[in-house]
Amino acid sequence: MPLYLYDNWERQLRPFQAIRNDWVGLYCCGPTVYDYAHIGNLRTYLFEDILRRTLEFNGYTVRHIVNITDVGHLVSDADEGEDKMERGSRKSGKSAWEIADYYSAVFKNDLTTLNMLEPTLWCKATEHIAEQIAFIQVLEEKGYTYANSDGIYFDTDKQDDYGYLARLNREGLHAGSRVALGEKKSITDFALWKFSPADSARQMEWDSPWGRGFPGWHIECSAMSAKYLEPWFDIHCGGEDHIAIHHSNEIAQNQACHGTRLANFWLHGYFLQLDASKMSKSSGDFLRLQTLIDKGIDPLAYRYLCLTAHYRSQLQFNWDALSAAQTALGRLRESYFALPDGGEYNSGYLERFTHEINQDLNLPRAIALMWELLKSDLSAADKKATLTRFDAVFGLDLANWQPATVAEIPAEIQALAATRQQHRQAKNWAAADEVRSQLKARGYEVEDTATGWLLKAL
Repeated sequence: MPLYLYDNWERQLRPFQAIRNDWVGLYCCGPTVYDYAHIGNLRTYLFEDILRRTLEFNGYTVRHIVNITDVGHLVSDADEGEDKMERGSRKSGKSAWEIADYYSAVFKNDLTTLNMLEPTLWCKATEHIAEQIAFIQVLEEKGYTYANSDGIYFDTDKQDDYGYLARLNREGLHAGSRVALGEKKSITDFALWKFSPADSARQMEWDSPWGRGFPGWHIECSAMSAKYLEPWFDIHCGGEDHIAIHHSNEIAQNQACHGTRLANFWLHGYFLQLDASKMSKSSGDFLRLQTLIDKGIDPLAYRYLCLTAHYRSQLQFNWDALSAAQTALGRLRESYFALPDGGEYNSGYLERFTHEINQDLNLPRAIALMWELLKSDLSAADKKATLTRFDAVFGLDLANWQPATVAEIPAEIQALAATRQQHRQAKNWAAADEVRSQLKARGYEVEDTATGWLLKAL
């Protein structure tokens, strides 16, 4: 069954076809580690996790690369202001290197808590300075750069199709811009290498052919993706805010250096909304995953909530919706746990499920199908086997969930309850009732539900 993905380069659904036979290259723009990630950031990484799981569900081996931006991301997209890492260092009183290590570890823990798959490789910008310098040198040799007192810049006027990904109106940007150009030739030009201030030392700076300084934000992704995935790979992902500037600039660099648009598919996750505005750190509407945990919310309830909206639609966040997601997840877990093992997945339901997820990751439809399956006439064991296959994509970790009391129930009691279920499936009601009496005599009650059974201590 073909997999269709929405490619923002072509602005349409396209059938996915891997470039290579042995692996699919997936590059996801990672965090700038100067502060905690908020749950809006994490929604993007959840979408990318679902994408990877869907690719693997379809039989692909995925080479998944995520960068860590620990230098070079300025507070202004116009290449003005200070580095976010230096700013975070001043705010915290710790060194830029210390905060990078700390927030990287917290971010990775957030992903683990949300049951996201570990990338094939994490790559730090600060560990690839040589690669970035070499990339800029090629751009310089090909005539795409110029120098000013601030640094080395990419000359976007050298490319007629600059900004095609975002469908930028370059003439309109020039005419309507109120931002001072300074020494930039064009409003869309961007920094490749920034010079360190003459009157002060930076914590993160390196020697280069152009002077001591540090790389711009965009060059790291071009250099590292080319190193680990080659200059032409399958899929590049990020948030919708990356389309106009960061990803447009990555493409410009790669077109100039390698003659490719970097990736065959460009996919972007949409924002999480608080009321009428996107969630952002600068706005003050800053909810961390730990904030949800502190309020008694299971982290996977947030994952479930994100599954209920398509990744290309903005998701409105509110506490009622999150509470409803937690309730639904609880019902799902209890239903799954009550189902017996030993079944086989149902090919009809699996085909329908594959159709939904292969239509550009249509998770809301797949979730609806999951509830339909639970209410169906399939045997309880086959339901469980089929749900297990579904959860390879959902990532809700159903197989590892247990009620709080189940660990205290002896294995022989659980086996006895399973025996009763087998009698029920064989319609041997007398034998099933006898086992129920045995369980009750030993202090346990078995409860039959529409999706299976639950075992509880009296």
